[in-house]
Amino acid sequence: MFRSTLVVLTLLCASTSTFAGELPVAGETFVATDSLAPGDESSADAKACLDGLLWQAAEFRLQCKAPRERCGDLMIQFPSPLPTGDPANDSVTLEWYIVRDEDRVPVAAPAVVVVHESGSGMSVGRMFARGLRLQGFHAFMIQLPYYGERRANGKRPSGENLVPVIRQAIADVRRARDAVAVLPFVNADNISLQGTSLGGFVCATAASLDKGYDQVFIVLAGGGLYDVIQNGEKDAAKFREELTKAGLTGDKLESLVATIEPTRIAHRLDPETTWLYSAQFDKVVPPANSQLLARTAKLDSSHHIEMLANHYTGIIYVPYLLTHMQQQIRPAEIEAIGE
Repeated sequence: MFRSTLVVLTLLCASTSTFAGELPVAGETFVATDSLAPGDESSADAKACLDGLLWQAAEFRLQCKAPRERCGDLMIQFPSPLPTGDPANDSVTLEWYIVRDEDRVPVAAPAVVVVHESGSGMSVGRMFARGLRLQGFHAFMIQLPYYGERRANGKRPSGENLVPVIRQAIADVRRARDAVAVLPFVNADNISLQGTSLGGFVCATAASLDKGYDQVFIVLAGGGLYDVIQNGEKDAAKFREELTKAGLTGDKLESLVATIEPTRIAHRLDPETTWLYSAQFDKVVPPANSQLLARTAKLDSSHHIEMLANHYTGIIYVPYLLTHMQQQIRPAEIEAIGE
């Protein structure tokens, strides 16, 4: 069944894919160009937020590298559009999980950029990437600033730099769409975005910059980031502690966090192609914050799926989430296969 599905999808995607006979190899390079196009914005507040997140669109180069063990099939690196001056951190890394048929032959297919959680092992992000590959998609897990290859000598950002680093992450995630689009076997007309927890916040804001991504899947995240930092437990509490050590509290922190607040621009998300998955008993990102994002993005109830779980036990829903994402990315193709 899986093989026949891939054959059908290959035929359906071939006309819009940058299909090539062979996969890239370590050392091979590609050239891409930012397609960033924010368009007009009538809200003065949203425009001010966008002005702080955007960059000048430019041509940039991708380089292929051999993967680390258990970190995908190939690494793709490209320059961050908002560099910090740290060479290692400013080289963005994507872990490419390549779709193949039962004969191990790569196939043309849509792609999903995956944004991982806050854990240093990025295990949930990799779990989604591997799962999406099994669903028939090329998955690209992006390593956020100061994670993985981007953390030289164990260096991590100090508390006062955490919010600017998220701003960089937002830009990196949007540029990743254009990096992925020029790679062989990727259907450039169908590239989605998925993010979990911290990655979900980054995902929501990055997808609001413009209409770059075709579908957006936000998991265990929401709006009202300052409120989440102030009142959330566990992961949120650790984040709060780091910021407090840096002297970032009260109005000072609220003003800084506002620069990356998803709900300032979430109305720009397409409610027809955006889905939010939240947990009813979440104490890291409370339900009120997920509901705030859903309202701001004008999501129909069918696009806001509330799981009977907390921030951590929600992992049991991953098989369902992966299937649901597949159905949204390729509804027409799945319907044809079912017939």
